[in-house]
Amino acid sequence: MSPPAAGCCHVTGFKVENWKQNLRAIYQCFVWSGSAETRKRKAKSCICHMCGAHLNRLHSCLYCVFFGCFTKKHIHEHAKTKRHNLAIDLLYGGIYCFMCQDYIYDKDMEQIAKEEQRKAWKLQAFTPTVVSHYQCTMTGIGEKYSTWEPTKRELELLRHNPKRRKITTNCTIGLRGLINLGNTCFMNCIVQALTHTPLLRDFFLSDRHKCEMQSPSSCLVCEMSTLFQEFYSGHRSPHIPYRLLHLVWTHARHLAGYEQQDAHEFLIAALDVLHRHCKGDDNGKKANNPNHCNCIIDQIFTGGLQSDVTCQVCHGVSTTIDPFWDISLDLPGSSTPFWPLSPGSDGSVVNGESHVSGTTTLTDCLRRFTRPEHLGSSAKIKCSGCHSYQESTKQLTMKKLPIVACFHLKAFTDCLGQSCFHMVTPIYSVAS
Repeated sequence: MSPPAAGCCHVTGFKVENWKQNLRAIYQCFVWSGSAETRKRKAKSCICHMCGAHLNRLHSCLYCVFFGCFTKKHIHEHAKTKRHNLAIDLLYGGIYCFMCQDYIYDKDMEQIAKEEQRKAWKLQAFTPTVVSHYQCTMTGIGEKYSTWEPTKRELELLRHNPKRRKITTNCTIGLRGLINLGNTCFMNCIVQALTHTPLLRDFFLSDRHKCEMQSPSSCLVCEMSTLFQEFYSGHRSPHIPYRLLHLVWTHARHLAGYEQQDAHEFLIAALDVLHRHCKGDDNGKKANNPNHCNCIIDQIFTGGLQSDVTCQVCHGVSTTIDPFWDISLDLPGSSTPFWPLSPGSDGSVVNGESHVSGTTTLTDCLRRFTRPEHLGSSAKIKCSGCHSYQESTKQLTMKKLPIVACFHLKAFTDCLGQSCFHMVTPIYSVAS
């Protein structure tokens, strides 16, 4: 077994006399602020010394008293000018090396960080004021989760199994075909998309699911866990997802049978069953609101769709926000009018309907989806301001973006308006 790789060599320059006391003081006062006094001090003093901002990933220099934005690279400028190569993230406590251009791990520093965080948790436990989850995160107390460390038994197993799987740039682990069980290509394409969703993959491969069903063999989440293990086992032969198909038939009977089904319909049915079977997991239990689930499915795929209905008389706005797993978008040639919405794009009118000349982008579809729509006289609503039925306009916007946004692209081409194809596109997004 080859010796472990050496850590960052630039840490040595910091480890001089009293370095531990200095590092502990930084963690106590500016990172893991356990008491109300230290939290107030952090809120007042932790601002960028160059632009005065409180956010933008503030970092503190480990060599001198300087706070700088990581996002705007003010801390980078300080490090380059003063040759102070190490800084600490004031929100999460990570140590950044400007020479290595990455966050680094040092056993001694990590031990100090853990000890000071535990002290902050104890101080917080005895604080009479109630601090919300958001306040805990923003003030730097941190989430009270114990980090995983191998047990003696696990260390023994690692010593007896020194062989490790090396992941390279051209590695094919995770790439595996699926056998078509009749007309199950609709299922296979969704399974391939789900198994290559990074957060979902990390959840299942880290054994986070705790099944509480009376019969684990009927749990779709357990089967998905097995499926992820099969995909990332390194085997190259095609996998036969017969158990997954049987469970889908059992829990979503409208999809039972060997007929060709809709991929979009299968995705929604699969997410719904996974969501229901995840209720026993830790995160599913932690939701304070009984109508809101915090399971892994909702964390990754659930967004908030906002609907604003505006009265045309008093201009009063009625707003509702509903959760969504997917957004259906029309394409040119669908049964509803479509026109160019991108700046500078050209369009033409064919048979009384607007069409886009050239390529239609996802942005075009989203602009059309979020444009105001006049409901007309046949769809009047009762305005709470006018206390009577009035014409109105409706506009849809995305209040909360999911981590993975699924867009269902629709196209109708025949005269009967029947669907010619459906496509579900996973888009990785960062919530604003």
